[in-house]
Amino acid sequence: MDVRSDRLDAALLRLVGVMVVGGMLSYLDATVVNVGIKTLTGAFDASLSTMGWVATGYLLAQAAAIPLAGWAVERYGAKRMWLVGLTVLLVGSALCAVAWNPGSLIAFRVVQGFGGGMVDPIMMTVVAQAAGPARMGRVMGIMSVPITLGPVVGPVLGGLILGSLSWQWLFLLNVPIAALALALAVRTIPADPPVFGRPAPIDALGVVLLCPGSAALVYGLSQAGEAGFGAPRVVIGLAAGLALVAAYVVHALRTKVTPLIDLRLFAGKGFAASCVIMFLVGGTLFALLFVLPLYYQEVRVHGVLSAGLLVVPLALGMPFLAPFMGRLADGIGSNILVPVGGGLVAAGMFVYFVAGPGTSQILLTGAQVVAGLGMAAIGPPTMSALYRTVPAAKVPTATGAIFIVNLIGASLGIAVTTLIMQHGARNGSLAEAAGHAFLWPFVCGLVILAAGLLLPGRPSKDVPPGPTPVGEPVDAVPVPQEGR
Repeated sequence: MDVRSDRLDAALLRLVGVMVVGGMLSYLDATVVNVGIKTLTGAFDASLSTMGWVATGYLLAQAAAIPLAGWAVERYGAKRMWLVGLTVLLVGSALCAVAWNPGSLIAFRVVQGFGGGMVDPIMMTVVAQAAGPARMGRVMGIMSVPITLGPVVGPVLGGLILGSLSWQWLFLLNVPIAALALALAVRTIPADPPVFGRPAPIDALGVVLLCPGSAALVYGLSQAGEAGFGAPRVVIGLAAGLALVAAYVVHALRTKVTPLIDLRLFAGKGFAASCVIMFLVGGTLFALLFVLPLYYQEVRVHGVLSAGLLVVPLALGMPFLAPFMGRLADGIGSNILVPVGGGLVAAGMFVYFVAGPGTSQILLTGAQVVAGLGMAAIGPPTMSALYRTVPAAKVPTATGAIFIVNLIGASLGIAVTTLIMQHGARNGSLAEAAGHAFLWPFVCGLVILAAGLLLPGRPSKDVPPGPTPVGEPVDAVPVPQEGR
């Protein structure tokens, strides 16, 4: 193949297709339980803050697994670790179906999330390096299908399952899909090349500091809505979380090994803006997918199936527009598309924030469609900009960092919306409080609008599309390169 051809060849498309099957399963599992939170709360006689950990535990486990995945790929190879990650996800799914109390369900969701966290960075790193910079926007657009569609389909699928089956089938459904993904991977992904030398050491201290620190912050926020910010468990959780995160910052700036999140990459405003945006994308999307089903059940008094189906408008256009947005980003620049997307998200969420019980469903559906279009205009251009503002040798590190930031944002987004709803429920009704929770995604949309202006413009036209030699900047120009 001509290295300067920008055609997406058959080999690359087959690789992308196999990765999408496993990747979509990982993202689907992140939200399939959301429409069933009310059902699970009743089944286990637990509080909303406790059952919220069924969602946040999965996401935090994903964040903890990401750095281990990068280290393991260097040591054992991408294909082997892809198969290991899918197997752990499959086993975790089966264990969730036999959970006997909230603690066991949360623990098994952590196992499931750890498998998903192994799958995600391998998917993005392998495909990004195979595509090269000139095809990055289009390939990221294709890869955004499981990233954007999977989480949104989750509540719909959950509603369909709970409409006729028990809650255990929320997890048992994963087993045949994971088995299919494993079979495709064995047949399609090329064998791993021999590994020479020793892999770079894993940032074990970084994992110990950042992941528990994030979990402690999420715990403190989730408990604040139930017990108030003055409660000892809330104060201890938030203080411990802040102390651990601060300790990680000091460690990351001093360590001699590659840190979990390399804070030195934030010296480039393009990378820093990309991380802020993906943090908020995670916080917005997963918060919406957590609160929307509850909103439709509590405020609009719909059943689980109807609540799941009413989330569908958020996904309309995402899988179709995302690849187009990636190509458009290659043509006009991420710094134009992303601010427009942030504005659309804010506009759609403002409608929900000011809506009342009598607000037309047509208006609410239209607002979801607008917000979904905004999300489609944010993700692929931001990921494309990220990969164009770091050296090729830093692509695995940057990929891990962006996934960790996105998942921590998702966990905190769910915690913040839970805090808003529980605080409101203490002073009124949960139905009224659910509407107030849309303030969070509205503010996130406005911040994305501002941060998007700092992303780089369109890429240079004279950059070859093939994989870039390790050690050279992805854009083949001094890095960071912004504002073109």
